[in-house]
Amino acid sequence: MSSKAQEVAIDRILVDRFRAGDSSAFDEMVHRYWDRIYAMVSQLLRNQQDAEEVTQDAFIRAHRGLTHFRGESSFSTWLYQIATNLARNRYWYWWRRKRDKSLSFDAPVSADCETTLAEVIPAEVITPEDATVTQEFVDRVASGMEMLSEKHREILILRNVQNLAYEEIAEILSISVGTVKSRIARARESLREKLGGETL
Repeated sequence: MSSKAQEVAIDRILVDRFRAGDSSAFDEMVHRYWDRIYAMVSQLLRNQQDAEEVTQDAFIRAHRGLTHFRGESSFSTWLYQIATNLARNRYWYWWRRKRDKSLSFDAPVSADCETTLAEVIPAEVITPEDATVTQEFVDRVASGMEMLSEKHREILILRNVQNLAYEEIAEILSISVGTVKSRIARARESLREKLGGETL
């Protein structure tokens, strides 16, 4: 059994336990997914306090809706959908009030991963010079990401930061796998254009 299949199986057991009245099962789900959901939301919103609030709201909504969860997708995909929708709503709330902040490309992707977003954007050629990314380049990439449409920025984060499979992204965003692949390609090309055609 693959690690993904094992994860799905454990989630199903936890969902069944929760539905049977075992409240500790949901605590286990929170423990399993809090860091992953927070990392994704944090990259989308770029604000620690709001990311914490959205992550908490996502679990509150999941708790309320779990009795109606039909299991058509995996629990993790369903949870990512809830968190992504809440983050989108919060982002547009920010946008209307001009509160959004720049994305730090030299900050760790998550608490348990030291890789930075600047390191996960694919490069055609990796040289020693590429390995030591200058602050100027990091700032340019962050500015480029800020200029991307919400859809393009969101899909790059799901794929390159969260390392989600095309199929998972398709379920989370309610689009086809083909659309996921083409949107990722367009997002990367758009980011290259924003950077003046520089190779990523």
